[in-house]
This record gives sequence, structure tokens and C-alpha cells, in this order.
Amino acid sequence: MTPTPLRRLLLVALTSGLLVACGQPADEAPASLVVEIDQSTACALDGMLLADYPGPKAQIHYEGRAEPDFFCDTVEMFSIYLKPEQVRGVRALYVQDMGKANWDEPRGHWIDAKAAWYVHGSKRKGSMGPTIASFGSEADAQKFVAEYGGKVYRFEAVTPEMVALDGGALHDQRM
Repeated sequence: MTPTPLRRLLLVALTSGLLVACGQPADEAPASLVVEIDQSTACALDGMLLADYPGPKAQIHYEGRAEPDFFCDTVEMFSIYLKPEQVRGVRALYVQDMGKANWDEPRGHWIDAKAAWYVHGSKRKGSMGPTIASFGSEADAQKFVAEYGGKVYRFEAVTPEMVALDGGALHDQRM
């Protein structure tokens, strides 16, 4: 018996669903792509060395590229990702979990940026001044807000207006 087009479509949908269920959820970035920063890792936008600055870092992995673009601040990552002219395919986005990483010398603790919790408007500064702190749990984000102020957001609630790069160098206290 030859399958009808509807049966073929259902079979493809069922098979795809099983593959997703057996592996990484479709909306989460695979952890195997994470690349750790070192003393020579530079920001894709301005060449700043990530290890020299405090606050959460980020990385974007693009389709067809082996190495990610690194950012010395989550604001930079969001500003690039949220640009309407962004046409490169994004495989994964990672930020650091600042509930676990040391703010002054953040290393490791990479999490899927789309699953993270963010605090915007706190008094805590990153590499370019005001930053958006990233967290793996809402509880850690709320604890941060209690100490440093700000408001908690999910990834999809961060807007281009919140991450406008309007001369971030003016905020850099090390320059």
C-alpha cells in the first residue's frame, strides 16, 4: 500500500518530533558549541580584550562559521542580534550566568541566551558602562535586583531601544 501525501506528511512530522524529543530541545542552543574566552579573546565590535573587563560576556555562533563572534558585553550582543538588517543565520547565542560567575573576572558559566533571565537598569557596570546582567535563574536575577536595582526581563522582552549603542565608549571608565 502506497502512503498518501497526508500520511507522508504525518510520518515526517512524527519523525521530526521524535528526533527533537530525543536530543536538544529545538529552542535551546547546544552546549557543545560554547567556546571559553582566554586572555587573547577580543570583542568582534571593537577589539577590546574580554578578559580585561567586568560584567557578563556573550558569544554568537553563526551558520557556516566555526568560530563565534565574542562580545565584551551583553548589550553589544543584543544590539547586533536585534538589528533588523541582521541576516546571517544564528546557530546559538550564549551569555554568562552572573549568578555563578565572578562579576569582576567572569569566566565560564555559559548558558543559552534565549533561556536566560536579564536585569536591565541596575547600577552595576559592565565593560562599556551600563549593562544587562544575565542569569540562569529568575531567583538569581531577583536577588541581583534587590541589591543593585533594575528590572527583570526574558530574552524576547529585550528591545532594540534598550540596547542602543550610542557611544558606549563614553561610559567606559577605563578609557
